[in-house]
Amino acid sequence: MLYLIIGILFSSMLSILLRISEKYVKGDTATLAMNYVCCTLVAFLDAGTFRVFSPHPGLDIALILGIIGGFAYLGSFLLLQYNIKTNGVVLPATFMKLGLLVPTISSVIIFRERPDILQIIGFCLAIAAIILINSGKKGEGARQLKIGLLVALLILAGVGDVMSKFHEEWGSADLTEAFLFYIFLTACILCLGVTAFKKQKIGLWEIFFGLIIGIPNYYSSKFVLIALKTLPAVVVFPTFSVGCIVVVTLAGLLLFKEKLTKRQGTALGMIMIALAMLNM
Repeated sequence: MLYLIIGILFSSMLSILLRISEKYVKGDTATLAMNYVCCTLVAFLDAGTFRVFSPHPGLDIALILGIIGGFAYLGSFLLLQYNIKTNGVVLPATFMKLGLLVPTISSVIIFRERPDILQIIGFCLAIAAIILINSGKKGEGARQLKIGLLVALLILAGVGDVMSKFHEEWGSADLTEAFLFYIFLTACILCLGVTAFKKQKIGLWEIFFGLIIGIPNYYSSKFVLIALKTLPAVVVFPTFSVGCIVVVTLAGLLLFKEKLTKRQGTALGMIMIALAMLNM
């Protein structure tokens, strides 16, 4: 559980830094590209040349799953941007968080994980809290929803987590860092291509925030992978998702002087109960 908590803290730090960067960066894709550059470098230093490039049992699995995960990481971000333009802000944010359904359900069906009744209730309560905390926001215009794009976002957002679970089950424990290296290298190459296509300039602020965002991004993914070695996915992914919501919300209250609405307060109460049930 300690590794999962550390992963939650790193992921929350990533969200807080992204919030701070909004005032300074002009190219969101350029910042994301520099973030992936940093993640790739840290993963390479963490893994070492031997594990990344030398023939090693399980390296092929790490490579294949990493490439798929890299496509999913960047694809979900780009699809989120497109969904916001077509479906507004609220629903895409909700569906992306609900991507936790994909690895959770996959673990039950493929790896025969069997949550107990309290964990099932906690999981359902976490889903309800995610929907509640993302509902009722301003800026949602009247438009015809494109539900297919939202479902695609949910699936793609969960694919990266599924690859992590697959690697934990089928891959080599010694190649965790190499697996992450392949994920971020793939996402980095693709994102640099998208940045060039969109003609976004990579300025000093994009480099600065991209690099400092990359460190918590990498370690968040790493500690979730470590947590999967000792905890079932039906606990890890819901706990990680709603745990990040709690930390980021509290940070918004303390650092950015945001006000908590009754709806958000109710959702946070539901999340705390869900966390207790998931980890009983």
